[in-house]
Amino acid sequence: MRDPQEVDRDKGLEAAKRMAEEEEGVARRPRGPSKWVIPTIGVVWCFFQLSIASWWILDTVIIRAIHLGFALLIVYLNYPVFKETRLGLKFLSIKDRIPAWDYLIAALACFSAVYIAVDYAGINSRYGAPITRDIVIGLVLLILLLEASRRVIGPALSVIASLFCLYAFFGPYMPDVIAFKGVSLGRFMGQITMSTEGIYGIPLDVSATIVFLFVLFGAMLEKAGAGQYFIRLALSLLGGFKGGPAKAAVMGSGLTGLVSGSSIANIVTTGTFTIPLMKRVGYPPTKAAAIEVAASTDGQLAPPIMGAAAFIIAEYVNVPYVAVIKAAAIPAFASYAALFYITHIEASKLGLRGLPRNELPPFFRTLLSGVHFLIPLFMLLYELIIARHSPELAAFNAIWVMAIIMLFQNPVKAYFKKEPLVPALRQSIVQIFSALATGARNMCAVALATAAAGIIVGVVAMGLGGLITEVIDVLSGGNIFLLLVITAIASLIIGMGLPTTATYIVMASLTAPVIVEVGGYMDFIVPLMAAHLFCFYFGILADDTPPVGLAAYAASAIAKSPPIPTGLQGFMYDIRTAILPFMFIFNSDLILHDINSWIQGFLIFFMACIGNFAFASATQGFFVARNRIYEMPLFLCVTLNLMRPDLIAKWLHIPHDHRGILGLLYIMQRPRRQKVD
Repeated sequence: MRDPQEVDRDKGLEAAKRMAEEEEGVARRPRGPSKWVIPTIGVVWCFFQLSIASWWILDTVIIRAIHLGFALLIVYLNYPVFKETRLGLKFLSIKDRIPAWDYLIAALACFSAVYIAVDYAGINSRYGAPITRDIVIGLVLLILLLEASRRVIGPALSVIASLFCLYAFFGPYMPDVIAFKGVSLGRFMGQITMSTEGIYGIPLDVSATIVFLFVLFGAMLEKAGAGQYFIRLALSLLGGFKGGPAKAAVMGSGLTGLVSGSSIANIVTTGTFTIPLMKRVGYPPTKAAAIEVAASTDGQLAPPIMGAAAFIIAEYVNVPYVAVIKAAAIPAFASYAALFYITHIEASKLGLRGLPRNELPPFFRTLLSGVHFLIPLFMLLYELIIARHSPELAAFNAIWVMAIIMLFQNPVKAYFKKEPLVPALRQSIVQIFSALATGARNMCAVALATAAAGIIVGVVAMGLGGLITEVIDVLSGGNIFLLLVITAIASLIIGMGLPTTATYIVMASLTAPVIVEVGGYMDFIVPLMAAHLFCFYFGILADDTPPVGLAAYAASAIAKSPPIPTGLQGFMYDIRTAILPFMFIFNSDLILHDINSWIQGFLIFFMACIGNFAFASATQGFFVARNRIYEMPLFLCVTLNLMRPDLIAKWLHIPHDHRGILGLLYIMQRPRRQKVD
């Protein structure tokens, strides 16, 4: 008879896997021949995307339209109207087959998306003066896009986009403060559905040309077993230290985050191993789950692959993607270093040790067992940073290298084990096609998020931008500090119901220009990159913000901990990440703005890490011993000194060096450390 704890753990793991599958686009599981329909469409979509990245030259609008058409086709075939039966209408939640009406709706949605490509010449010739057919098909696209977005992402983005659409028409009837002149149906449809300033805008272009390839690359690495390799490598390296499994969770999630833009998938990949081990060495279930949540959520911050939003930042700010990597590097790595420090603090508070070395995998053998996974990663880094190729070309080259590795991985293993080669080769081919289908499914949420968010961007571009700037300026009273707080809170609230990419697009469209403008009012220069990264960071942090943070629910299912306390604890750990955006708005050195010296960059990184450590000690109530109340202001002083040395020096007319305060705190707490040990 099985141990009840094992049964509970397996149930929790299954629940977390279901959440990850839903996020990755596995909703229906048709039986019979129809089970091949969605994977086949996904594989064809992948071949299309790989073709336009290598040899097939198409107009950018046509690429965007076909990209959206594939996404809509898969969503309507894969997602029923409701996840669960409602009002007794079981036919709206069928999951074991694809109903005929969903085939019809999928075909109609796909056609409405590619209509701009089918009649490309005609639509160009009547730009600004759409005919009735254009308006009708555009209206069908708008409705079906919002419904598809609701099915795959949830209602939040569809509701927000719908409100913006209504505002565009009913603006003249609004109160004077927010009144808008309004638009005609023809102009609205022309801009939103038949131009590159709405649905087919920059976000969808980035999704179609760049993000798809990176998501596919991540799916291939995961199918090949790279996720398991990263966590075994982290355990072999760090598992024996104090609180070792927690440190391994941070490292493993960071490595997995390099190739995965999904915090939930990251939790399922790494948390399956690390959460039980953290509980075993003494971490309470809530803290074990919260550490995994914080580590997996921040995976999207880790360069060089930072999720879809990072590529959109490059387009919006009009800089090479390498510039985004450069700007994001110090905040991301300082954030992860501080999370390592937090796991050490928690282990010190609880008096924990690491795992016995004889229970850990040997480091060098583990490293060599998956060294082939590092080849495409290093190639990707080389292509992006050294060769300075475009992101899409870099990802394409990494993909074909990964495909070769996947093709020969199983036959090589079979050869050394003296097993038959043909079945192993067949298994490799199946893995490759499975990765293609998974990559396509994973892309549906990103494609629809960028397309639906494009509706909001298009409405803002109709003339609302100036009004929104004025309203936000009034709300903040022209004070950039209050404006940043409003933006952060709004990002967290909106991000509860939206994926990171959509949250970033919405908030960046509404607030990033205002942050720069209001900073100018106060004679303070805010780099545009800093404003966009600010929105990006708080969009990511929404993933673990209660009461909706899905990452916390996934981790709590594995740890068997209550989800709301898990989310609150995870957010407490992530506060050290939340202060970084505020700091780099006022201290652009943290994003290496106009800094090109490696020595200066490492110095800034060191100061950011120590400042983040001090802030973590203040919020976690521990340094080398438990803090006393009067010590917290001193830790915060260290944080401010190291993050904003210019400000403190200006106030006190002294040099920028206050490391002595941290040393003083160590001396103060050192005698109490023995009592803790």
